Amino acid sequence: MQDILHDIIATKREELALLKAKKPSLREALLQSETGIIAEFKRKSPSKGWIKEEGRADIIPLSYQQNGAAAISILTDEHYFGGSDDFIRTARQAGVTIPILYKNFVIDEAQLYAAALCGASAVLLIAACLSKQQCEKLLHSAHELGLEVLLEMHDERELEYAELQPDLCGINNRHLGSFVTDVENSFRLAELLPKDAVKVSESGISNPDTVKALRQAGFRGFLIGENFMKTPDPGLSLHHFINQLK
Repeated sequence: MQDILHDIIATKREELALLKAKKPSLREALLQSETGIIAEFKRKSPSKGWIKEEGRADIIPLSYQQNGAAAISILTDEHYFGGSDDFIRTARQAGVTIPILYKNFVIDEAQLYAAALCGASAVLLIAACLSKQQCEKLLHSAHELGLEVLLEMHDERELEYAELQPDLCGINNRHLGSFVTDVENSFRLAELLPKDAVKVSESGISNPDTVKALRQAGFRGFLIGENFMKTPDPGLSLHHFINQLK
């Protein structure tokens, strides 16, 4: 029995090492990418309902990778977005090796463990959902688990959260209360963020020319979901989008 226990504990140490191991860096992927596109696997939204109910996590994320995505965002909220932690696990098992963003409404440390366990590289923290103190604590805990943090802000009042020095600073163009989307929000707030911040524009991006203009404004990441997911072949749509960027 002692020998078996020894083997079990040895295996657990290996599993923990894997859990805390360095994961593909979202920050570095965006800095090195010519396009910076974070393609999102998003089956449903509160405002649109089902976008692609039949969307499969073992097909679309891998297709995104094969068609040039710098990284992938996967919605894991089940009730409002039709997501699941298993979607990230499935995508990894299907062969996705590029960074994956765990996109959910993270309000507790337990969700960070869930993100690390399913194979995410980074987590989304939303300023509107957290006090600055809560955000700082979660950011620190995420780093201890080897996860990067994309910190999402929406207006000037939330920009003080950038002082916490997250790995990436996101500007959400969609108001989380009204769901009104305006890409001008990114242009307006970009110059107010720290100069060395890796900036990500989120939501409402459907035109390659918008990506070009945002890059000129200092953004390195562009999170795009519905624009691809509403088409018959999201990966192919990404391919065509990237070709228009060249």
